[in-house]
Amino acid sequence: MLEFFIVIFFIGLAIIPFLLLASIKIIDQYERGIVLNLGSYSHTLQPGLRLVIPFIQRVIRVDIRITTVDIPQQEVITKDNVPVGINAVVYFQVERAEDAVLKIQNYTYAVSQYAQAALRDVIGGVELDTLLTERHQLAGQIKAAVDEETDTWGINVTAIKIQDIELPADMKRAMAKQAEAERGRRAVIITAEGELTASENLKKASENLAAGGISIRTLQTIESTTANPSNTVVFALPIEILKGFQSLLGKDNKTV
Repeated sequence: MLEFFIVIFFIGLAIIPFLLLASIKIIDQYERGIVLNLGSYSHTLQPGLRLVIPFIQRVIRVDIRITTVDIPQQEVITKDNVPVGINAVVYFQVERAEDAVLKIQNYTYAVSQYAQAALRDVIGGVELDTLLTERHQLAGQIKAAVDEETDTWGINVTAIKIQDIELPADMKRAMAKQAEAERGRRAVIITAEGELTASENLKKASENLAAGGISIRTLQTIESTTANPSNTVVFALPIEILKGFQSLLGKDNKTV
C-alpha cells in the first residue's frame, strides 16, 4: 500500500510541471482571450501573461486587428436594367471579442456574406450613371447597411471600397461613341469661340483704320518700299487716304 502512494506521489510530481505550463497563457497585444469555464463564458483576458485553470478553463484567442475580406465579383442589374459585374473589399475590426465569439459562428464569413447582399441591394437601386459617378457615396451606403447589422456581433466595419465595375461590351462601345461625340461637340464650340474672338478683333482693327490708322499704315508701306533710292514706286492713292492725311495734319496743328 505504501508503494502505491509513493508511485502516486512521484506521478503527481511529474504532472505538476505540465499543469503549470498548461495554466500559463500569453496574450499578444493584438489579441484578446475569451475564457470559457466548463463551456460557460467567464471573462476576457487582456494582453500579457495570464493564468487559467487547466482542463476546466479554455481560452479562445480573437485577433482584434483590422481584417480585410474580398467580396468576389457580383453580377448585379442596375435600376435601368444594365448588368454589371462589381467586386469590392471590406475592412472590419473586432471591438467586442466576447460578442464576436459567442453571438456568431464565423464572423469573418458572416461579414463577407452580408456585405455581398448589401452590395447587390444598393447597386440594384441606382442607375448606371449614378454608379459610375458616385462610387464613393454608394460604398458609404453599403458600409452603413453592413455596419448596422454587424454592430450586434461586436464588429466595426471601418470601410468598404468598390474596386472594379465591369460593363458589357456593347455598353462600352456605346459609351465610347458618346465620349467621342462629346469631344467633337467641344471642339466645334472652341472653334466657334475662336472665330468669334477673331472677328471681334478684326472689327476693332477696321474701326481703327477707318479713323486714320490706314493713313499711317500707308506711310509705313511707302517708307519700306523706298528704302532703295534706285527704285521708283508709283502709288494710286484713293481719296480716303488723302482725307486721312488731312485729318492727321489737322490733329498735328491742333496739338501745336
